[in-house]
Amino acid sequence: MARDGAVYVCQSCGASQAKWSGQCPACNAWNSLVEETQGRPPGALTPSRATRVRGLAFETLDHDAAPAKRIATGVEEFDRVCGGGVVPGSAILLGGDPGVGKSTLLLQVAAEASRRGAKCAYISGEEAVEQVRARAHRMGLADAPVKLAAETSLREILDGLKREHFDLVVIDSIQTMWSDAHEAGPGSVTQVRAAAGELVRLAKKRGVAVILVGHVTKEGTIAGPRVIEHMVDAVLSFEGERGYPFRVLRGAKNRFGATDEIGVFEMGESGLAEVANPSALFLNTSGERAAGAAVFAGVEGSRPVLVEFQALVAPTSYGTPRRAVVGWDSGRLAMVLAVLEARCGLGFGTRDVYLNVAGGMRISEPAADLAAAAALASSALEQALPQDCVVFGEISLSGDVRPVSRMETRLKEAAKLGFRRALAPSDIEASGVLAVSGAARLADAIRRIGDNDWKG
Repeated sequence: MARDGAVYVCQSCGASQAKWSGQCPACNAWNSLVEETQGRPPGALTPSRATRVRGLAFETLDHDAAPAKRIATGVEEFDRVCGGGVVPGSAILLGGDPGVGKSTLLLQVAAEASRRGAKCAYISGEEAVEQVRARAHRMGLADAPVKLAAETSLREILDGLKREHFDLVVIDSIQTMWSDAHEAGPGSVTQVRAAAGELVRLAKKRGVAVILVGHVTKEGTIAGPRVIEHMVDAVLSFEGERGYPFRVLRGAKNRFGATDEIGVFEMGESGLAEVANPSALFLNTSGERAAGAAVFAGVEGSRPVLVEFQALVAPTSYGTPRRAVVGWDSGRLAMVLAVLEARCGLGFGTRDVYLNVAGGMRISEPAADLAAAAALASSALEQALPQDCVVFGEISLSGDVRPVSRMETRLKEAAKLGFRRALAPSDIEASGVLAVSGAARLADAIRRIGDNDWKG
């Protein structure tokens, strides 16, 4: 039985229960309920304060508000994802896999911003000050006027930030913070929620931009209660495949800018280097294009990006053919294979299928359907696509090739990199940028690949 003032909180979803059970009723996670003391919520009114509270002051929608000022950090890819810079008084949550470079990125952001006149603090709960200094020396940032501290006590951190005003504060990480107002251990749902709430409240009250580093679970979601993502103004994820030097900063939520914007970096010995033209990195422009490769003209946020889809279709040695995909949704691969079999007459029932997005890039937009289908058909028919051809378009279950957004932008980016033709939906308007080979049906596109016929 729970003690007085104690509840059982799920460490997976944050739901609370009056008594312990083996499985959380909210998220069905096993053995995730932990007993925690229920204290006064952060910011709750005491009886003496409650008597002094006045009524709400309402305002109208037509108030002339000045545009939000921004802190230009000097790391242009980071500023791009934030919407043009960091807004004072905002809270940003950055998540990513262990070792992907979150601390390296934020130390670089704090150092470059401080060199531009912003007063920055970097507070680490995972590393000692000497470890942060060693990383700064390795990255050539030792001369940056960044204030360093190693602390996990939320009370000490808040007192220090109230004594001295900063423009930008980095907390690495939110899971290591603990408050003495709660008996739960560091990293628990109660502690993470309380620490995030207090730091966001400090950011709003004092006009300081706070960046919180968050750990991720094995599923790739940020650890802790989901309410943290609702508290902050922006949620960013730092992605990268092991074995590849490329890192992608992706915005999932942004109250001051566009979502799904990306910034591309390359990890080197001296830290992260910004990549102004990611299309040139993800493409292989040397030699002839092999069978099974198709260049996809995609759009990530406001940025057009060209990446290469690589497919291999081979006879299977097992009773059940294998389907493996890296960098793309396995469900969409199954759908494209089914459409290729049902509408185009290509058989994959006795063949293994492997699909890879080159460079460690992850693609999620439906416009990549036609590029994946072209790569699969090219490998199955052993017919290479032209070296100067890009592909994009969405595929319906009926076998139609549907138009996608910003087609002219995709064509312009391809032309800038030397491509001269495109396999795209037939709905596209006549463009003087590239020679477009329009396809209304997937079967038409597959026939052109097999016959090597690229007339419009």
